[in-house]
Amino acid sequence: MNMRAPLNLVEHNLREIRVDNARMLFHVPTSALFALDALTGSLIDRLRAARATGQAAETLIAQLLAEPGSTDPAEDIEAALRELLLLEIVSDGGTLSDDVPSRRVDQLALSTIVLNVNTGCNLNCAYCYKEDLDKPSAGKKMSKETAINAIELLLAESPQETRYNVVFFGGEPLSHPQLIRDVVDYCEPRFGELGKTVDFSLTTNGTLLTDTLTDWLDTHRFGLSISMDGPEAIHDRNRVTIGGHGSYATVRAKAERLLSRYRSRPVGARVTLTHGTTEVERIWDHLFNDLGFAEVGFAPVTAGDIRAFDLAPAELAEVFAGFKRLGQRYLAAAQEGRNIGFSNLHQLLTKLHEGHKASLPCGAGMKMLAVDHAGDLNLCHRFTGSSLPAFGNVRAGVAHAALGEFLARRLEREGTGCATCSIRNLCSGGCYHESYARYGDPTHPVYHYCELMRDWVDFGIETYARIMTRNPAFIDLYLSPRRLH
Repeated sequence: MNMRAPLNLVEHNLREIRVDNARMLFHVPTSALFALDALTGSLIDRLRAARATGQAAETLIAQLLAEPGSTDPAEDIEAALRELLLLEIVSDGGTLSDDVPSRRVDQLALSTIVLNVNTGCNLNCAYCYKEDLDKPSAGKKMSKETAINAIELLLAESPQETRYNVVFFGGEPLSHPQLIRDVVDYCEPRFGELGKTVDFSLTTNGTLLTDTLTDWLDTHRFGLSISMDGPEAIHDRNRVTIGGHGSYATVRAKAERLLSRYRSRPVGARVTLTHGTTEVERIWDHLFNDLGFAEVGFAPVTAGDIRAFDLAPAELAEVFAGFKRLGQRYLAAAQEGRNIGFSNLHQLLTKLHEGHKASLPCGAGMKMLAVDHAGDLNLCHRFTGSSLPAFGNVRAGVAHAALGEFLARRLEREGTGCATCSIRNLCSGGCYHESYARYGDPTHPVYHYCELMRDWVDFGIETYARIMTRNPAFIDLYLSPRRLH
């Protein structure tokens, strides 16, 4: 430690949270959470005061020893400063580490392939972002050959992986059930002979579920998510049939039947929030308590050019306020050892518990690619049919150079608000498709969420700290590894 060099607090590497009478420090570079002891807190306060007043930090720190009744010997102060320097919360003028050590992606860790099995859908949801969506009669279905080529590409790209996930998407994926059966019949022995594990996931509007199909999905342990927007009046605003009729009654009946007999994995509900719909608590209560979904996750609409469905700024603020109110209920339940299935908070707490640090916002392009009906490789399922060029296809392989160039643009944080943001390694600029829909550029940071997201992460840190203090068994039971039950 260079004690002669001027000491400075590196504000963008820390975030302080108050939990009751305790000071908690969120270490931004590692996403680690610490309880501040009195000495370390005092040093941080003095360094902050030095910057504000223009005084030398060393002078203010020296005053610690001169204070009447001080019990902190010089070696304790030096040890605390050394730790702060090691964490790069304090700088003595040396070069700070880069959060993004590499601006190039040379190796994929592909573990998930999304198969868009049919562009056709039997619903006509007003806010749907899918640019390749068709009516049922015009749906373009993926061939078995294309699907198998996609599976083999997954294995060839990342032979080092031990666990893979095959996701079925659409349109409405259950409108092409034979392909789903064919893919499962191919995958189970294929991955088995390699000593690897394969999981299957599917997102559906629920209308085409039958008992026979439900039991088959259960046998093969599908992770299921049902798209449902809440009580009837809310759901039927936008989720309508091709003929324009509300779909709630059908979806509810199918969902209740599914939930009564599905045993292999918890079933979640996926909610899309649109202009005029901000009732987070009411929606969660209906889906979790009335219908019995294990998990409820919320996503603001991403509607591309259909701006009428976008949440207004005041509505978006109310959504996050609703998240925090529901989060308080989550916290109260967690202290009693119960998980109420609020997946937005559950996922954030899991990231905090695992010390999540990401240079990119999600696995799209790195761990996941989406295959459209023709076999082209897209960044994720949201981009099939969009103007964003594909990154290869299942026959010719991944266009590594183009994909690497795209990811490099998002990895470059200089000149953006992300470079010194306190949640830069949790948000990493936000959803690619949200940026594409709002700014026309999928590498553009999602600035309209920034303040709301920072406040939400602060709330998550505080909630995590309270759970750790009051009922740490909840963490072990539900977050390590992430579990619902």
